[in-house]
Amino acid sequence: MSRVKLTIATTDYDHFRDFRLGLVAAEGIDHNWLTLGHHEIFARFTFDREWDVSELSFAKFCAQVTRPQTDIIGLPVVCSRLFRFSSFYVNKTSGIKSAADLKGKTIGSPEWAHTAAVYMRGWLNDEHGVRLEDVHWYQAGANEPGRIEKVELDLPRGVQLTRVADKSLSGMIAAGDIDCALIARPPNSFLQGHPDVVRLFPNYLEMEESYYARTRVWPIMHIMCIKTAVLDEHPWVARNLYNAFVESKRRSIERLLDPAVSRYPLPWLPTYARKMRDMLDGDPFPYGIEENRPTLQQFLRYTHEQGIARRRAAPEEIFPKGIMTAVKV
Repeated sequence: MSRVKLTIATTDYDHFRDFRLGLVAAEGIDHNWLTLGHHEIFARFTFDREWDVSELSFAKFCAQVTRPQTDIIGLPVVCSRLFRFSSFYVNKTSGIKSAADLKGKTIGSPEWAHTAAVYMRGWLNDEHGVRLEDVHWYQAGANEPGRIEKVELDLPRGVQLTRVADKSLSGMIAAGDIDCALIARPPNSFLQGHPDVVRLFPNYLEMEESYYARTRVWPIMHIMCIKTAVLDEHPWVARNLYNAFVESKRRSIERLLDPAVSRYPLPWLPTYARKMRDMLDGDPFPYGIEENRPTLQQFLRYTHEQGIARRRAAPEEIFPKGIMTAVKV
């Protein structure tokens, strides 16, 4: 049988490193691996499907995989995951001191289908009674003007969303044009020490640890996906790719936990990594469906409620059928 040739595009993650470099192999597959910035990957794959296997924003993936006759499907492989209570930046003059204070305010995010914002909008609704229609939402580039929405939306009735083409969220929050920026990375105005731009939740680490202990939700930001045309011709490719990603991640975490071989020049990092392993049920970065069920179920609900996903899908529907079939010897 001839080997299947696939082009894969991801950011440069350590947990993909051994697979990308050929130290781990996917049986029957030869890959051409492109290492690009994730914004470029998302745009080129979303608009033009330029490669076979791609990293994708979880929100943008949900928008596309729930379309009728979708041409992509997911792999239960997590590229990036982060808690996001650190992602609320407020202008001090707005008087916002708590999540509940955001009701009736203005909040900006880089895109409506911005995964970090999806999680936190859902959290505001579920736990603080701040509904989507209680906020005037803004969309603009994070630190530069001109960022656009990359997927079609069907916004819920009553939601007010204003798109701003000539300003950045960083500038708008500093100027007081919006009360809050909900953004994955700190805006430049915060990093540069603007006196009025602060985190709403400076105790975000404690909040995130408590949230995970209570909900078992460990937010997924980016996920791997594959063109359905590849699996139509070679259905075995999905599981073989998954197996290689799992082994590559296992090696990465093994390095992280062992101070003798850690690739990162930071003191006490392996000690902290072992703490995270124990806190996160033995696997600090789980792949798979069952291992991530609370997170998958929550996010699939949020994307549907927020007009991003076309329907409320079950976790098993967004991955190839049978990909998690147990293999025992």
